[in-house]
Amino acid sequence: MNTLLFQKKILGMQDNMFNFAMMLTANKDDAQDLLQDTTLKALDNQDKYIDNVNFKGWVLTIMRNIFINNYRKIVRSQTVIDQTEDLYHLNLSQDSGFDTPDRTYTIKEIKDAIYSLNTELKVPFSMFLSGYKYNEIAGNLSMPLGTVKSRIFFARQELQLRLKDFK
Repeated sequence: MNTLLFQKKILGMQDNMFNFAMMLTANKDDAQDLLQDTTLKALDNQDKYIDNVNFKGWVLTIMRNIFINNYRKIVRSQTVIDQTEDLYHLNLSQDSGFDTPDRTYTIKEIKDAIYSLNTELKVPFSMFLSGYKYNEIAGNLSMPLGTVKSRIFFARQELQLRLKDFK
């Protein structure tokens, strides 16, 4: 395939390529970057394309491979390798939420927040915290399962508001 025809085909596929890139990345900017990388890679490797091969499939395979390679590169860069003696850093909590004294809550403050919930939210939520399953709570309180789930959900929301500084 000559260069001009190859370029026309790849430019004609830009919309399809962008849609596929959006499906892979779910982000417009990342999709545009992936589209550009794919177009450049396909143009650089034009000599490797065989005329009787599905052109669209060839280009989208290049895009998928670039996406996978970029993903693996990101995962590798975020991996922490502990080279300290006795693997000291592996035993540290990465984000305990207790970095500064002003962001900490004591267990008593958390319990007080739970006990200050109204009874219809506090009872199912406390049972849930104690280890009861939704259907067990519904049976013990003679309530529909959906009501139990929604009350636990609302209790969590209310606690998040009250303890919004807690990380």
